[in-house]
Amino acid sequence: MAEPIATQTRSPLNADVPLARPGEFAPLQLGPLRIDPPVVLAPMAGVTNAPFRTVCRRFSGNRCLYVSEMITAKAFAMGRERTLRLASFGTEETVKSIQLYGTQPDALADATKILRDSWGVDHIDMNFGCPVRKVTCAGGGAAIPVRPKLMAKLVRAVVQNAGAIPVTIKFRIGIDQSLTTMLDAGQIGEAEGCKAVALHARTAAQLYAGEANWAAITELKQVIKTIPVLGNGDVFEGFDALRMMRQTGCDGVVVGRGCLGRPWLFRDLCDVFDGKEPQVPPRLGEIVEVALLHARLLVEFFGERSALFQMRKFGGWYTKSFPGSNRVHDKIQRVSTLADLEAAMRGLPADAPFPAMAFRVRRCKDGREQTVSLPHGYLAARDADVAAEGAEAAGGEDGG
Repeated sequence: MAEPIATQTRSPLNADVPLARPGEFAPLQLGPLRIDPPVVLAPMAGVTNAPFRTVCRRFSGNRCLYVSEMITAKAFAMGRERTLRLASFGTEETVKSIQLYGTQPDALADATKILRDSWGVDHIDMNFGCPVRKVTCAGGGAAIPVRPKLMAKLVRAVVQNAGAIPVTIKFRIGIDQSLTTMLDAGQIGEAEGCKAVALHARTAAQLYAGEANWAAITELKQVIKTIPVLGNGDVFEGFDALRMMRQTGCDGVVVGRGCLGRPWLFRDLCDVFDGKEPQVPPRLGEIVEVALLHARLLVEFFGERSALFQMRKFGGWYTKSFPGSNRVHDKIQRVSTLADLEAAMRGLPADAPFPAMAFRVRRCKDGREQTVSLPHGYLAARDADVAAEGAEAAGGEDGG
């Protein structure tokens, strides 16, 4: 008879993966920052705001690096209220990490100076991987590495104005399999003074579909010799991180969708890197308490109306794959107060064990692919060092 799911700590895919050995994996060093274990939360638009980062941190302390959602440099430098709110940090954040997006060197430089002089930021990441159509069709996000000279100017604008703040960049394999840009992007980051580069091992055409191509991380690691290479894609369990680092030789992992509705994944990651078996996943009652904590933090940060709107997606992620979760999803879509949300979620069976399928179930993004849209004539001017008109306004996101 199969072992009850309540005692499982890993999926069948990782059944034979050994725990980390003492000294097997070095901490990630980003300038003065020492990240141990070498684990980074991927910036995700609409997700990795201060409340979400606080929930994740409570499962792992300050051991991992938690990056904010993407902030548009121009809007930040102009002091737009919504952007400043999204850029702000929680009281528990002793390491302040932010992701900047921009296509104009001057705007990136201005934003970096403010982060350096007024915000006390400890780490800046740059977004060169967003695959969203409205972004790439304007020449932003994953389209930027197609123009290496432009990308170099943008990275240089941040690095030269960051002072002692370590700067990293995150990008994808390329536009599609016929137009890969990851080696150029990685070498630009290395040459311009970045402290690490991170590869989401999918093309922009893949969006979030299929399996991440970890072999691409290996290829990048073989080319980039002087700074760490981080791998991103399909880290759903702590053991996935160990497998990725062993298979690719990368220096750390970036965790995106795997932690949606499962912030205790960072506790599991700390455990496996410490050579310990992860704890048994929480039962549904415990997960409800985590979700309600998250909701209360969102209310404090954004106000009740906005917070409850955001909890429509988060509530679904927390309860996904549990029996009867569809019924509570419907209720969550209609709640308008925190009290309504508590009533809806506390009606779930508290003793329900974590389902086997929930270890690797995908959240947030569907499995479709796309034909990437680029500005007219964009590929004919790959040597240009300027962005396409409108790229700055498009914004960007890449959850990994």
